[in-house]
Amino acid sequence: MPKTSPGRFFEDFRLGETLRHATPRTVTAGDVALYTALYGPRFAVQSSDAFAKAIGYPHAPVDDLLVFHIVFGKTVPDVSLNAVANLGYADCRFLCPVYPGDTLSTVSEVIGLKENSNRRTGVVYVRSRGFNQHGDEVLAYVRWVMVRKRDEAAPAPPEHVPTLPRALEPDQLGDACPLTDPAAYDTGLAGQRHRFSDYVPGEQIDHVDGMTVEEAEHMLATRLYQNTAKVHFNQFTEGQGRFGRRLIYGGHVISLARALSFNGLANAFHVAAINSGRHVAPLFAGDTVFAWSGIVDTQILPGRDDVGALRIRTIATKDRPCADFPLVAGEDYDPAVILDLDYWALIPR
Repeated sequence: MPKTSPGRFFEDFRLGETLRHATPRTVTAGDVALYTALYGPRFAVQSSDAFAKAIGYPHAPVDDLLVFHIVFGKTVPDVSLNAVANLGYADCRFLCPVYPGDTLSTVSEVIGLKENSNRRTGVVYVRSRGFNQHGDEVLAYVRWVMVRKRDEAAPAPPEHVPTLPRALEPDQLGDACPLTDPAAYDTGLAGQRHRFSDYVPGEQIDHVDGMTVEEAEHMLATRLYQNTAKVHFNQFTEGQGRFGRRLIYGGHVISLARALSFNGLANAFHVAAINSGRHVAPLFAGDTVFAWSGIVDTQILPGRDDVGALRIRTIATKDRPCADFPLVAGEDYDPAVILDLDYWALIPR
Protein backbone atom coordinates (compact mmCIF):
# COMPACT_ATOMS: atom_id res chain seq x y z
CA MET A 1 0.00 0.00 0.00
CA PRO A 2 1.38 3.50 -0.87
CA LYS A 3 2.69 5.54 2.03
CA THR A 4 1.76 8.86 0.41
CA SER A 5 -1.49 10.27 -0.97
CA PRO A 6 -2.07 12.37 -4.13
CA GLY A 7 -5.33 13.63 -2.63
CA ARG A 8 -8.87 12.92 -3.72
CA PHE A 9 -10.09 13.47 -7.25
CA PHE A 10 -13.71 14.11 -8.18
CA GLU A 11 -14.58 10.48 -8.86
CA ASP A 12 -13.31 9.49 -5.39
CA PHE A 13 -16.12 11.31 -3.54
CA ARG A 14 -19.38 9.66 -2.49
CA LEU A 15 -22.56 11.44 -1.50
CA GLY A 16 -23.20 11.20 2.24
CA GLU A 17 -19.72 10.09 3.24
CA THR A 18 -18.10 11.55 6.35
CA LEU A 19 -14.52 12.80 6.29
CA ARG A 20 -12.73 13.05 9.63
CA HIS A 21 -9.84 15.42 9.01
CA ALA A 22 -6.36 15.06 10.47
CA THR A 23 -4.27 17.28 12.73
CA PRO A 24 -6.22 18.95 15.54
CA ARG A 25 -4.85 22.44 16.09
CA THR A 26 -4.39 24.25 19.40
CA VAL A 27 -4.84 27.98 18.84
CA THR A 28 -2.22 30.07 20.63
CA ALA A 29 -1.60 33.73 21.36
CA GLY A 30 1.18 33.44 18.79
CA ASP A 31 -1.38 32.54 16.10
CA VAL A 32 -3.42 35.59 17.06
CA ALA A 33 -0.37 37.87 16.90
CA LEU A 34 0.65 36.48 13.51
CA TYR A 35 -2.87 36.92 12.17
CA THR A 36 -2.77 40.55 13.31
CA ALA A 37 0.61 41.03 11.63
CA LEU A 38 -0.71 39.62 8.35
CA TYR A 39 -3.94 41.62 8.10
CA GLY A 40 -3.88 44.38 10.71
CA PRO A 41 -7.44 43.93 12.09
CA ARG A 42 -8.21 46.56 14.74
CA PHE A 43 -11.53 45.44 16.25
CA ALA A 44 -11.21 46.26 19.93
CA VAL A 45 -12.97 43.17 21.35
CA GLN A 46 -10.47 40.81 19.67
CA SER A 47 -7.50 43.11 20.31
CA SER A 48 -7.78 43.80 24.06
CA ASP A 49 -8.40 41.52 27.01
CA ALA A 50 -9.31 44.55 29.11
CA PHE A 51 -11.84 45.81 26.58
CA ALA A 52 -13.38 42.35 26.11
CA LYS A 53 -13.65 41.77 29.87
CA ALA A 54 -15.31 45.16 30.37
CA ILE A 55 -18.23 44.23 28.11
CA GLY A 56 -18.68 40.64 29.34
CA TYR A 57 -16.18 38.27 27.73
CA PRO A 58 -13.79 36.29 29.98
CA HIS A 59 -10.99 37.70 27.80
CA ALA A 60 -10.41 38.58 24.17
CA PRO A 61 -11.79 35.93 21.80
CA VAL A 62 -9.91 34.73 18.73
CA ASP A 63 -10.82 36.61 15.55
CA ASP A 64 -13.78 34.87 13.91
CA LEU A 65 -12.06 34.57 10.56
CA LEU A 66 -8.93 33.05 12.09
CA VAL A 67 -11.23 30.34 13.48
CA PHE A 68 -12.78 29.94 10.03
CA HIS A 69 -9.40 29.59 8.32
CA ILE A 70 -8.07 27.02 10.79
CA VAL A 71 -11.22 24.89 10.53
CA PHE A 72 -11.15 25.28 6.74
CA GLY A 73 -7.45 24.37 6.53
CA LYS A 74 -8.09 20.97 8.11
CA THR A 75 -10.36 20.06 5.18
CA VAL A 76 -7.98 20.83 2.32
CA PRO A 77 -5.98 17.55 2.15
CA ASP A 78 -9.22 15.54 1.94
CA VAL A 79 -11.40 17.88 -0.13
CA SER A 80 -9.49 20.37 -2.25
CA LEU A 81 -5.90 19.24 -2.69
CA ASN A 82 -6.68 18.78 -6.39
CA ALA A 83 -8.97 21.76 -6.66
CA VAL A 84 -9.10 24.07 -9.65
CA ALA A 85 -10.89 26.72 -7.60
CA ASN A 86 -12.88 27.22 -4.42
CA LEU A 87 -16.22 28.48 -5.71
CA GLY A 88 -18.30 29.65 -2.79
CA TYR A 89 -19.65 29.48 0.76
CA ALA A 90 -23.10 29.41 2.34
CA ASP A 91 -24.93 28.67 5.60
CA CYS A 92 -21.89 29.55 7.74
CA ARG A 93 -22.63 29.96 11.46
CA PHE A 94 -20.25 30.88 14.26
CA LEU A 95 -21.60 28.88 17.19
CA CYS A 96 -19.23 29.23 20.15
CA PRO A 97 -16.43 31.67 21.02
CA VAL A 98 -12.86 30.39 20.66
CA TYR A 99 -10.03 31.50 22.95
CA PRO A 100 -6.26 30.94 22.89
CA GLY A 101 -5.64 27.48 24.32
CA ASP A 102 -8.65 25.89 22.61
CA THR A 103 -7.99 22.96 20.26
CA LEU A 104 -9.93 22.81 17.00
CA SER A 105 -10.73 19.79 14.83
CA THR A 106 -12.94 19.37 11.76
CA VAL A 107 -15.36 16.83 10.28
CA SER A 108 -16.99 17.18 6.85
CA GLU A 109 -19.91 15.50 5.10
CA VAL A 110 -20.20 15.31 1.31
CA ILE A 111 -23.64 16.79 0.58
CA GLY A 112 -23.49 17.34 -3.18
CA LEU A 113 -21.70 16.27 -6.38
CA LYS A 114 -22.01 17.49 -9.96
CA GLU A 115 -19.73 16.62 -12.89
CA ASN A 116 -18.97 19.52 -15.22
CA SER A 117 -19.82 19.29 -18.91
CA ASN A 118 -16.13 19.13 -19.86
CA ARG A 119 -15.87 15.82 -17.93
CA ARG A 120 -12.44 16.90 -16.70
CA THR A 121 -13.70 18.39 -13.43
CA GLY A 122 -16.64 18.30 -11.05
CA VAL A 123 -18.06 20.32 -8.18
CA VAL A 124 -17.98 18.86 -4.67
CA TYR A 125 -20.23 20.31 -1.93
CA VAL A 126 -19.25 19.67 1.69
CA ARG A 127 -20.68 20.72 5.04
CA SER A 128 -17.79 21.14 7.47
CA ARG A 129 -18.04 21.41 11.25
CA GLY A 130 -15.36 22.62 13.62
CA PHE A 131 -15.26 21.46 17.24
CA ASN A 132 -13.25 22.46 20.29
CA GLN A 133 -11.58 20.08 22.75
CA HIS A 134 -14.84 19.75 24.72
CA GLY A 135 -16.80 18.60 21.69
CA ASP A 136 -18.61 21.94 21.40
CA GLU A 137 -19.37 22.91 17.80
CA VAL A 138 -17.73 26.28 17.17
CA LEU A 139 -18.37 26.68 13.45
CA ALA A 140 -20.42 25.07 10.66
CA TYR A 141 -20.42 26.02 6.98
CA VAL A 142 -20.99 24.72 3.46
CA ARG A 143 -18.56 25.26 0.65
CA TRP A 144 -18.31 24.01 -2.91
CA VAL A 145 -15.13 23.48 -4.84
CA MET A 146 -14.22 22.50 -8.40
CA VAL A 147 -12.03 19.38 -8.30
CA ARG A 148 -10.09 17.71 -11.11
CA LYS A 149 -10.88 14.18 -12.24
CA ARG A 150 -8.08 11.65 -12.24
CA ASP A 151 -9.47 10.04 -15.39
CA GLU A 152 -11.79 11.90 -17.76
CA ALA A 153 -13.36 8.60 -18.81
CA ALA A 154 -14.18 7.55 -15.25
CA PRO A 155 -17.92 7.42 -14.51
CA ALA A 156 -19.15 10.32 -12.41
CA PRO A 157 -20.88 9.73 -9.08
CA PRO A 158 -24.66 10.35 -9.08
CA GLU A 159 -25.47 14.06 -9.36
CA HIS A 160 -27.00 15.94 -6.44
CA VAL A 161 -26.92 19.71 -5.86
CA PRO A 162 -28.05 20.68 -2.34
CA THR A 163 -30.56 23.42 -1.64
CA LEU A 164 -28.99 26.08 0.56
CA PRO A 165 -30.56 29.04 2.39
CA ARG A 166 -30.07 32.49 0.86
CA ALA A 167 -29.42 33.96 4.31
CA LEU A 168 -29.44 33.01 7.99
CA GLU A 169 -32.38 34.22 10.06
CA PRO A 170 -31.91 36.59 13.05
CA ASP A 171 -32.77 33.83 15.55
CA GLN A 172 -29.79 31.83 14.20
CA LEU A 173 -27.30 34.56 15.14
CA GLY A 174 -25.58 35.48 18.36
CA ASP A 175 -24.67 32.05 19.76
CA ALA A 176 -20.95 32.84 19.76
CA CYS A 177 -21.42 36.22 21.43
CA PRO A 178 -22.07 36.25 25.20
CA LEU A 179 -24.45 38.79 26.69
CA THR A 180 -22.55 42.06 26.74
CA ASP A 181 -22.89 45.41 28.48
CA PRO A 182 -23.43 48.07 25.79
CA ALA A 183 -22.98 50.83 28.37
CA ALA A 184 -19.46 49.56 29.04
CA TYR A 185 -18.62 49.50 25.34
CA ASP A 186 -16.23 52.45 24.98
CA THR A 187 -16.67 53.76 21.44
CA GLY A 188 -13.73 56.11 21.91
CA LEU A 189 -11.38 53.20 22.52
CA ALA A 190 -13.09 51.19 19.78
CA GLY A 191 -12.26 53.89 17.25
CA GLN A 192 -15.69 54.96 16.02
CA ARG A 193 -18.90 56.25 17.64
CA HIS A 194 -21.42 54.57 15.31
CA ARG A 195 -23.71 51.94 16.85
CA PHE A 196 -26.54 49.77 15.55
CA SER A 197 -29.07 52.58 15.10
CA ASP A 198 -26.63 54.65 13.02
CA TYR A 199 -26.78 52.21 10.07
CA VAL A 200 -29.66 51.96 7.60
CA PRO A 201 -30.39 49.50 4.78
CA GLY A 202 -29.16 50.80 1.43
CA GLU A 203 -26.24 52.70 2.95
CA GLN A 204 -22.91 52.32 1.15
CA ILE A 205 -19.52 52.72 2.83
CA ASP A 206 -16.21 53.14 1.03
CA HIS A 207 -13.55 51.70 3.32
CA VAL A 208 -11.00 54.00 1.65
CA ASP A 209 -7.77 52.17 2.45
CA GLY A 210 -5.95 49.63 0.29
CA MET A 211 -3.49 46.81 1.05
CA THR A 212 -0.98 45.42 -1.42
CA VAL A 213 -0.48 41.66 -1.21
CA GLU A 214 3.05 40.26 -1.13
CA GLU A 215 4.02 36.75 -2.20
CA ALA A 216 5.65 35.89 1.12
CA GLU A 217 2.76 37.00 3.32
CA HIS A 218 0.01 35.09 1.52
CA MET A 219 2.13 31.91 1.62
CA LEU A 220 2.86 32.49 5.31
CA ALA A 221 -0.86 32.98 5.98
CA THR A 222 -1.85 29.80 4.16
CA ARG A 223 0.76 27.80 6.05
CA LEU A 224 -0.57 29.31 9.30
CA TYR A 225 -3.86 27.56 8.55
CA GLN A 226 -2.11 24.33 7.47
CA ASN A 227 -3.80 24.68 4.08
CA THR A 228 -1.85 22.39 1.73
CA ALA A 229 -3.51 23.26 -1.60
CA LYS A 230 -0.80 23.15 -4.26
CA VAL A 231 -2.30 26.08 -6.19
CA HIS A 232 -1.03 28.36 -3.42
CA PHE A 233 2.47 26.91 -2.94
CA ASN A 234 3.85 25.04 -5.90
CA GLN A 235 5.16 27.38 -8.60
CA PHE A 236 6.66 24.39 -10.43
CA THR A 237 3.20 22.99 -11.17
CA GLU A 238 1.26 26.27 -11.25
CA GLY A 239 3.75 27.80 -13.67
CA GLN A 240 2.45 25.28 -16.18
CA GLY A 241 -1.21 26.01 -15.37
CA ARG A 242 -3.69 28.46 -16.84
CA PHE A 243 -2.44 31.47 -14.87
CA GLY A 244 1.27 30.64 -14.87
CA ARG A 245 1.61 31.53 -11.19
CA ARG A 246 0.30 30.70 -7.73
CA LEU A 247 -3.20 31.78 -6.71
CA ILE A 248 -3.75 33.58 -3.44
CA TYR A 249 -6.01 31.65 -1.06
CA GLY A 250 -9.52 33.09 -1.20
CA GLY A 251 -9.73 33.30 2.57
CA HIS A 252 -6.77 35.68 2.49
CA VAL A 253 -8.93 38.07 0.47
CA ILE A 254 -11.81 37.73 2.95
CA SER A 255 -9.54 38.63 5.87
CA LEU A 256 -8.06 41.60 3.99
CA ALA A 257 -11.54 42.92 3.16
CA ARG A 258 -12.72 42.42 6.73
CA ALA A 259 -9.68 44.26 8.11
CA LEU A 260 -10.22 47.13 5.66
CA SER A 261 -13.88 47.35 6.72
CA PHE A 262 -12.81 48.65 10.15
CA ASN A 263 -12.81 52.10 8.54
CA GLY A 264 -16.57 52.55 8.61
CA LEU A 265 -17.60 49.45 10.57
CA ALA A 266 -15.26 49.60 13.58
CA ASN A 267 -17.93 48.53 16.07
CA ALA A 268 -19.25 45.59 14.02
CA PHE A 269 -16.96 43.45 16.14
CA HIS A 270 -18.30 39.92 15.62
CA VAL A 271 -18.96 38.00 12.40
CA ALA A 272 -22.02 35.96 13.37
CA ALA A 273 -22.69 34.25 10.05
CA ILE A 274 -21.70 34.18 6.40
CA ASN A 275 -24.78 33.95 4.19
CA SER A 276 -22.92 33.52 0.95
CA GLY A 277 -19.55 34.23 -0.57
CA ARG A 278 -18.17 34.14 -4.08
CA HIS A 279 -14.59 34.46 -5.28
CA VAL A 280 -15.33 36.34 -8.48
CA ALA A 281 -11.80 36.52 -9.88
CA PRO A 282 -8.30 35.45 -8.80
CA LEU A 283 -5.89 37.60 -6.84
CA PHE A 284 -2.12 37.56 -7.29
CA ALA A 285 0.86 38.93 -5.39
CA GLY A 286 1.48 42.55 -6.24
CA ASP A 287 -2.23 43.40 -6.52
CA THR A 288 -3.70 45.98 -4.14
CA VAL A 289 -7.00 45.14 -2.43
CA PHE A 290 -9.68 47.76 -1.76
CA ALA A 291 -13.19 47.24 -0.38
CA TRP A 292 -16.60 48.79 0.11
CA SER A 293 -19.69 47.59 1.95
CA GLY A 294 -23.43 47.96 1.56
CA ILE A 295 -25.86 47.60 4.47
CA VAL A 296 -28.42 45.07 3.25
CA ASP A 297 -30.53 44.78 6.41
CA THR A 298 -30.60 45.59 10.12
CA GLN A 299 -32.22 43.25 12.65
CA ILE A 300 -32.86 43.22 16.38
CA LEU A 301 -32.00 39.78 17.77
CA PRO A 302 -34.70 37.88 19.71
CA GLY A 303 -34.04 38.11 23.44
CA ARG A 304 -31.06 40.44 23.04
CA ASP A 305 -31.05 44.14 23.91
CA ASP A 306 -27.25 44.48 23.95
CA VAL A 307 -26.36 43.96 20.28
CA GLY A 308 -28.10 44.17 16.93
CA ALA A 309 -27.22 42.54 13.62
CA LEU A 310 -26.13 44.22 10.43
CA ARG A 311 -26.40 42.26 7.22
CA ILE A 312 -23.44 43.47 5.21
CA ARG A 313 -22.42 42.88 1.61
CA THR A 314 -18.71 43.54 1.24
CA ILE A 315 -17.18 43.87 -2.21
CA ALA A 316 -13.39 43.60 -2.61
CA THR A 317 -11.54 44.80 -5.69
CA LYS A 318 -7.99 44.63 -6.97
CA ASP A 319 -6.11 47.71 -8.13
CA ARG A 320 -9.28 49.82 -8.07
CA PRO A 321 -10.31 52.20 -5.29
CA CYS A 322 -13.98 52.01 -4.33
CA ALA A 323 -15.19 55.61 -4.05
CA ASP A 324 -17.73 54.92 -6.83
CA PHE A 325 -18.72 51.52 -5.37
CA PRO A 326 -17.79 49.20 -8.26
CA LEU A 327 -19.90 46.06 -8.54
CA VAL A 328 -21.29 45.39 -11.99
CA ALA A 329 -20.31 46.41 -15.50
CA GLY A 330 -23.05 45.64 -17.97
CA GLU A 331 -24.54 42.28 -17.05
CA ASP A 332 -21.51 40.96 -15.17
CA TYR A 333 -19.21 41.96 -12.34
CA ASP A 334 -16.86 44.88 -12.83
CA PRO A 335 -13.51 43.39 -13.96
CA ALA A 336 -11.84 44.66 -10.77
CA VAL A 337 -14.17 42.77 -8.38
CA ILE A 338 -12.55 39.74 -6.72
CA LEU A 339 -14.89 39.01 -3.78
CA ASP A 340 -18.61 39.30 -3.10
CA LEU A 341 -19.32 38.45 0.56
CA ASP A 342 -22.72 38.59 2.29
CA TYR A 343 -22.54 38.24 6.09
CA TRP A 344 -24.12 39.18 9.42
CA ALA A 345 -22.08 41.12 11.98
CA LEU A 346 -23.08 42.06 15.54
CA ILE A 347 -22.72 45.63 16.78
CA PRO A 348 -23.59 47.31 20.12
CA ARG A 349 -27.03 48.91 20.42
